[in-house]
Amino acid sequence: MFLSIESIRSYLSVVTIFSTCLTAFAKERPNILWVVSEDNSVHYSRLYDENGASMPNVERLAASGLIFNHAFSNAPVCSSARSTIISSCYGPRLFSQHHRKSKLVPMPDGLEMFPAYLRQAGYYTSNHTKEDYNIIKSDAVWDDSSKDASYRNRSQGQPFFHVENFGSTHEGQLHFNKAHMTERRTQTAPETVNIFPIHPDTPTFRYTNAFYRDLHRKVDREIGDFLSQLEADGVMDDTIIFYYGDHGGVLPGSKGYAYERGLHVPLVVYAPDKWKHLLPAERGSRVDGFVEFVDLGPTVLNLAGLKAPPGVDGKAFLGEGVQLEELDRRNTAFGYADRFDEKYDMVRTMRVGNMKYMRSYQPFNVDGLHNSYRYKSLAYQEWRELHRADKLNDEQRQFFEPRPAEALFDLANDPFELHNLAGDPSYAKDLVHLRAALQKQIKSLPDLGFFPESYALETFISNPTAFGQQNRARIERLIDTADLSLKPYPLARQGIADALQAKDSWLRYWGLIVCSSFGMQALEFVDQAKVMATNDNENLVRVRASEFLGLTQQLDPMPILKSCIQRSTTPEEANLILNTVTLLRDSDQGYTFEISESLFPADWLKGRNSEVKRRLNYLSR
Repeated sequence: MFLSIESIRSYLSVVTIFSTCLTAFAKERPNILWVVSEDNSVHYSRLYDENGASMPNVERLAASGLIFNHAFSNAPVCSSARSTIISSCYGPRLFSQHHRKSKLVPMPDGLEMFPAYLRQAGYYTSNHTKEDYNIIKSDAVWDDSSKDASYRNRSQGQPFFHVENFGSTHEGQLHFNKAHMTERRTQTAPETVNIFPIHPDTPTFRYTNAFYRDLHRKVDREIGDFLSQLEADGVMDDTIIFYYGDHGGVLPGSKGYAYERGLHVPLVVYAPDKWKHLLPAERGSRVDGFVEFVDLGPTVLNLAGLKAPPGVDGKAFLGEGVQLEELDRRNTAFGYADRFDEKYDMVRTMRVGNMKYMRSYQPFNVDGLHNSYRYKSLAYQEWRELHRADKLNDEQRQFFEPRPAEALFDLANDPFELHNLAGDPSYAKDLVHLRAALQKQIKSLPDLGFFPESYALETFISNPTAFGQQNRARIERLIDTADLSLKPYPLARQGIADALQAKDSWLRYWGLIVCSSFGMQALEFVDQAKVMATNDNENLVRVRASEFLGLTQQLDPMPILKSCIQRSTTPEEANLILNTVTLLRDSDQGYTFEISESLFPADWLKGRNSEVKRRLNYLSR
């Protein structure tokens, strides 16, 4: 009897997995537990800020573990951050960076989500209960991921990897009304909290800040209860425990934004006596080396005695072979912020030590652009009302104003990223160095965010990573076109002209975005933009041409944008257009816009997560 090639491959796969399992069980392995709280940055915990909330149970873990001073989410919002963690890959390489997902994307060819490798090696893998992935999950990843998932369901003597999620600090907890503020006193005295310099000092902001700190205390009590269960089960002394926040905090201007308050997260790793040798430093100490969410998967695999598969972007920071001296030399962190619900934006960041470079690819897309979920918060609402009433100082109003295309911040002296040093001659070398580092990073991925989401969904969603590799040179051209906005206008003029004449629609698209970035300096391209706004064969190029004309007040763009909406073929395309409509309607130019839901297919408006419906609800006010 002859075996088919498929049968042989299947047999060899089983043999490999069985051999791996035998190897794993031949040597004792630690249990590994992740304790994850939602929506927390370092700004609110006493472990990182003397004015932060006391979290005694997390502090108890830290006393027998390590505190990481520089731990970073790569993305400042749930699904984008969690997709980075579970894949060990940067989101823009996989096209998993948008929140919330329009469609799930596949893992790169030959890669699994990292718990699958633990499971193959004999670990029991469980997740209670939030996933929130933008990526297709195979059946190989979890033994159980559900509201009933528990490490207790493993076989006797089997090591486990378990994730326990806690949602008490989630943004939704701050969606209270004014009656709540009156009726529910906070444990934290509002007059004692530190108000961020970006925020107005009002009773609403003080109450929100105090209430959020109370939620930190609540989640710590819940963590304490879970740790008591672990001790009662007799497994605490065999378990390495991670505590971290799944991205930054949720006071206004944090979650969803690639500032430190959206990316810099708490991370504590506890190790019992039995496994303390897997830590690169003495328990109870702090580590200054930078770690990113993309590193978490490879770190867990290393603790379990497994090698991370080739093709992931992360690097282990605990376990065999990790030395403190090398770890402390790690000083870079990469960040990305793209669509957050119905609000489109595109920001990339590179932090090196205390210097941070922020690249806003659509700088006219103000941070404070409306997002329905975000503006359920009374503090967000009040912040915008005070801006419209011209009652904010210069630092507080930045959130509602166009940003520079590039910014450089000295975080040691400017932790809230308020003072842009990009034009300061004394920081010229830092600017050039970090700009080059970011350009190298996004080109090396390559970064698929340079294509509109609707094009991606229609063209390469079945295998984004492969598409990126096949189109690497094309993406580099798009990046170089977008970066024309970093040059003095006279030096960028010819590149813009070439881009507007290009055959590639997306070169024209980015050429027009660059025109909008330069604003009035680029008026020589107005006549060409007027032709493109009505005649270009790519609908979204027409949108960007209209956007440029509207931002520079060369014509009322709303009739053209309405026709572009009528030409749109997907809800993602329509939502991107409505993003421009919202920006222009809410701008100082005061354009008016009227559109009926009847112009949209009914299925584009269904469900609580319909971005088009959210935009229309706001625009109808």
